[in-house]
This record gives sequence, C-alpha cells and structure tokens, in this order.
Amino acid sequence: MKKYFILSIFTFLLFASCNETQDKTAKEDTFVSDNYTKQEVNIVMRDGVKLHTTIYSPKDTSKKYPMLMQRTPYSSRPYGEGKMKTRIGPNVNLMKEGNIVVYQDVRGRWMSEGIYDNMRAYIPNKKENEADEVSDTYDTIDWLVNNVENNNGKVGTWGISYPGHYATVSTIDAHPALKAASPQACIGDFFFDDFRHNGAFLLSYFRAISLFGKYKDTPTDTAWYSFPKMNTEDQYQFFLDAGPLKNLNKYFQYETLDRKGPENPDRIDDFFWKEIAEHPNYDSVWQSKGIIQHMDKVPSTVATMIVGGWFDAEDLYGPLETYKGIEKHGKDNYNTMVFGPWDHGAWARRRGQNIVGNYYFGDSISEFFQDTIETKFFNHFLKGSGDKNSGLPEAYVFDSGKKEWKTYDSWPPENVQKQEMFLSDDQTLTSEKGANKGIKFISDVKRPVPYSEDIKTVFTPRKYMTDDQRFAARRPDVLVFETAILTEDFTLAGDILAKLKVATTGNAADWIVKVIDVHPSDTKDNKDNKKFQDHLKMSNYHLMVRSEVMRGRFRNDFSKPEPFVPNKKTDVNIKLQDVFHTFKKGHKLQIQVQSTWFPLIDLNPQTYVDNIFKAEDKDFKTQTHTVFTDSSIEFSVLK
Repeated sequence: MKKYFILSIFTFLLFASCNETQDKTAKEDTFVSDNYTKQEVNIVMRDGVKLHTTIYSPKDTSKKYPMLMQRTPYSSRPYGEGKMKTRIGPNVNLMKEGNIVVYQDVRGRWMSEGIYDNMRAYIPNKKENEADEVSDTYDTIDWLVNNVENNNGKVGTWGISYPGHYATVSTIDAHPALKAASPQACIGDFFFDDFRHNGAFLLSYFRAISLFGKYKDTPTDTAWYSFPKMNTEDQYQFFLDAGPLKNLNKYFQYETLDRKGPENPDRIDDFFWKEIAEHPNYDSVWQSKGIIQHMDKVPSTVATMIVGGWFDAEDLYGPLETYKGIEKHGKDNYNTMVFGPWDHGAWARRRGQNIVGNYYFGDSISEFFQDTIETKFFNHFLKGSGDKNSGLPEAYVFDSGKKEWKTYDSWPPENVQKQEMFLSDDQTLTSEKGANKGIKFISDVKRPVPYSEDIKTVFTPRKYMTDDQRFAARRPDVLVFETAILTEDFTLAGDILAKLKVATTGNAADWIVKVIDVHPSDTKDNKDNKKFQDHLKMSNYHLMVRSEVMRGRFRNDFSKPEPFVPNKKTDVNIKLQDVFHTFKKGHKLQIQVQSTWFPLIDLNPQTYVDNIFKAEDKDFKTQTHTVFTDSSIEFSVLK
C-alpha cells in the first residue's frame, strides 16, 4: 500500500492527469458512480497480447455517445467491480454532458500483458501478427466501436505527457472511427524531451527513472518498482557529493535471490537507465523511438488540437514539434494549437489562480481553456458536423508578458520578422555588432551554477521555469547582457536562435542561454498570490521566459559527437523553443550565458570522454571559457 500511495502522488504531480481531485463536494465526487456504469475488459491485440481496458458508459441509454479514450502507462485504476474514478474524461464538462470514456493500460504496464518499452518504435510495414503502439490503438478502437453499446461510431483520444504521446500515436495510420485527437504536453522524441535536452542529461529526473525501467512479468494492480531514496533535502549537494554519473548505477540495481558476492558498481538492472547510459548519442535506438518523424502519416480524417504550456519544464519540445510536423505534411488536415501560461498539465486543473512557481499570470485561465476551447473541439468533431468550420482559430496562444489571449491564423503569425541582437563586452544587448572581443569566465566543476536558489529535492523540476534569475546574474560564471529600458513594447512570437561564438581551454563544454524579462523596480507584489514567498519581491524581478542547453559535443551532429579544439573559436548554435511574450515598455530584455546548470543537467567533465555516463573523477576539470562579442541572438519579433 505504501508504494501505491507514493505512485498516486507522483503521478498526479508529475503527469497532471487531474482526474481525481480531493477538494470537491460529496455530490460532485459521486457524479461518476451516479451517472455511469463501469466495465473492465481485456482486449486481444493482433499478436494475442491482452490489454486491460476500463469503459465508463452513461446510464442514460436513450441516445448514442462518442467515445473518448486515453491510453496510459500510469494505470487505469481503480480496478475492481464497484470501484470508480471520481473524474473521467478530459474535463468536467465532457464528463457531465455525457460521453463514453475509455482508459487502457498500455502494453506491459499494470493490468495489461506484454513487455513494456519506452516510446516503443513504430513499425511502418508490419508483418502478420507484428504489433506496436499504433496497431494496439487501432485494434482497441476497432474492438470498441464493434462491441460497446450505444456508441455513435466516433472516437476521440486525449492525454497529457506520456498519455499525450499515445494520443499522438493514435493519429498515425489511424482507424477510420478516430475523428479527433488532442495530444497534450506530448512526448515527441526522448532525446529532446523530458530526460534529455540537446544531448545533456536532465539529472533532475534521477528519481523518475525507475518509474519506467523495471519489467514486470504478469498483470498487477500494485506498483512493482520503487524510487531511489536521497535521504536529504538538498539535491544540489547530493549530486555534487555523488560525483560522476557512473556512481548512480547502484541506485538502479535490484536484489535477486541468486545474487552473491560484493556489489558490482557498474551493474545496471534498470533497463531504462541502462538504455540512457549506454546510448549517450542520438543513435538508431533514440531515432527509432521518435514519433514526430512520422507526422506525414496522420490522415486528414483526424482533427488534431495540440496543447502545451509555455512554462512546461517536461514537454515543450514535443507539442511544438508535433504541431509543426502535422502542419508541414498535412496541408489538408485540421490542425490547431493551444499554448497557455502553464506548467506541466496545469490546463487540466480548475484552481482559479494561474500561477507558475512564483509568478502570477491571471485567473481562470485553465477554466477558459476547458470550457471554451477543449469542450468545443471535441463536441464539434464527435457530436457535431465535424467539418473544418469549428469556430476555433488555428492558434490560440497566451501572451505571457501582456497576460492575455490572442488568436492567429497561423503559427508563428504571418507578421513576424527575424531580428538579431549582439552580445557586447559592456554587458549590453544591441542591434549593432561591435568590436570582436572575448569575454572570459571560469567554469568550476566543484562549484557549478545552480538552476534554482531553492534548497529542496523534487521528482522533476517545474518551478524554475519562472524563477527569479537574479541569483544567477550575480555570479561571476554567468555572463549577462541586456537592453536599455524599453521605450515601447517588444513582442517575441516564435523560436529563438542563439548563435554563440565560443572557445574553451578544455575540449568539452556545455552552453546554456536564458532569455529573461527584467521587471521595473516599481513593480508591485501580487498580494493575492498565496504561493509567493515572503523573501521574494517583484521589484526588479528577473522572469525567465525561455532557456536551453546545448551539449557542446553535439554542436554539429547529435549522432556524431566531437571534442572542441582547445582555445579555438567555435560556432555553437542553440535553438530555444517558441515563446509568445511581450517585454513591456519600462522592462528590459536580458540574456544570460553560462556553462553549468546544476543539477538540472548533469555536470560536463569539460574534458572529452566518449561516454559521460562512464566518466571518472579524474576526467572532471575546471576550465576557462570565452564568449566572443560577435555572438548574437536571433529573435522572432511580432511587428
């Protein structure tokens, strides 16, 4: 029971399924049991594997209903007759107005049979009895439309985070009954989402590894894995004391009955940790698992609405690239995007205030999405005419600077222009390229730059996405460049490209670029923000708008790492994901450049080794880095 309880908390906080809130009235908590019947079935896939599926059907059988389905690795519980969820479907509106809602444990998870694989590779030309997640979805939908009573023959899929990935999967080679899909915070490619960013390993996800990396050999309703214990509240010090990544192997070794002898420090039993550690480059393993490479296989018969949060620390790359991929290949597809001022999955909650970390963006923003956008999308394609005149725009996007919604016929908007700004040796950010000079700083492997000033441990980081960056700006190993006080609003809408010119005394380094909105000194605190800490002040607040890392060895090719030549000036380009943010008149736009970001990402040894997951203590060296002033940042500016 203890493991089960831990899993429940973890799944709610990390993946935001948001189906079972605890602060509702007794009447609301019984709505599902009062108005729905539950059926649990095992649906046989084409290769004979049985997938556990739970079906909630309205008790009112006087009409037919569409089906809304979520496939998940996080359990379709509660299991057993008479045990029901208190919230079903994408939102409370779709639950209360009546839909058949289906949950399925994916292959190899919980009560389903089979062997689990993270981001199981898609098989384009399947042989007889070959199966993947695409065929599992197809086979499931086929069974549902032919066996569930009172269904109208139309199916919609949705999901957040990993379930969002399975919603994307549903659109590929889709079943004819699938009419609408909403992948939300969907994983697109594990080399760029969640556990890795541009080749750097997100060390802050350390405790989440075990959730995905231990096999089970039989259906189970109880957690079969456990999470590593850190025995500290200071994760910065924990990972600094742990040393090289190989020293973490011991946390991914499982006891067996025939285990004898001393612990083998290099042994890895967790198959996900082993996969990460043994495949540090973007090789065929990771390439085969990516789903965004297959957006050309989404038929025009499936309407898609991609949802994401501008401040989603887990999955920002995935939804943006999924939307862009369908746009690129599906000229006749109905494909839209919704991006709001949310962290991971916050759009599925109904909490009134919309706060990310310390920063307040407004009230009832998630409620607006659920009531006005999401419900309308599914109803139009599953209950309505299903034509392209849904009444929704191509892009529903929230300006996180002005704190207001905007709609556009395309994303990025048509009236966006590229504008370049250069780094200067006097710490200014200017539109004019100055003299080519080098700015040096020491990158000390014993004292890496923290990603947050908070002292705590987390399963996955979130709050840092809007954290005040003053603590970093005041370190000597963080270079700061900023504009003068803006005399008019300056709106970024689209991606950002950092074009760095750098050098290092070593032959390996990481490079991190942050885009920051520096607030005026007279900015008032939001007294209604109950989460705001007493020691924080909005006066001169440094709001991080976007940030990204590039593991320098991958600067030219993610599949073919290469060292730096010591002291040689080298190009390092870093694509920062899209933003929609207005730097308001009276604010300043700031750029921070640094080389460590700990322990959000793992520590680069700063001497080249073939595999950082096997680096030794002796490989870690303090180096002096140089950033040259012909480096620039290319913005997408809304005119």
